[in-house]
Amino acid sequence: MPAPYHYLLVDDDPTDRLLAEEAFNHLSSSCTLSCAASGEDALRQLRNGEVRPDVILLDINMPGLTGFQVLEQLKQEPSLRTIPVVMLSTSKANADITQAYNLNASSYLVKSSGFDAFVQQAEAFLSYWQANRVPMP
Repeated sequence: MPAPYHYLLVDDDPTDRLLAEEAFNHLSSSCTLSCAASGEDALRQLRNGEVRPDVILLDINMPGLTGFQVLEQLKQEPSLRTIPVVMLSTSKANADITQAYNLNASSYLVKSSGFDAFVQQAEAFLSYWQANRVPMP
């Protein structure tokens, strides 16, 4: 039996982190969600081996290191570059979407507003990534 799916959410907004935790708990007992409140915290957790997620959900607009800067660092590190990274943003701007993919993001999600819409989005996200899980090297 495979290990539970593990996701790392990197988001500076405590309300968004709580919303994600509630949605993930509501949707699936076969996954765990870790959170980091900043890009710096996420990189520290990943580099120290505290977490090894199947997928990283990375907010773009954060103080300190932006999501784009974190993504760039992740993709430069051989031990971390293979982890799929899904960029999260309220932005629908083509420039942001293009930049995310140019930096090798695996996907780009526009954050839903409201719990019900977020739960639907999280359900689709979990279904996709669990169906397409790739073993980590």
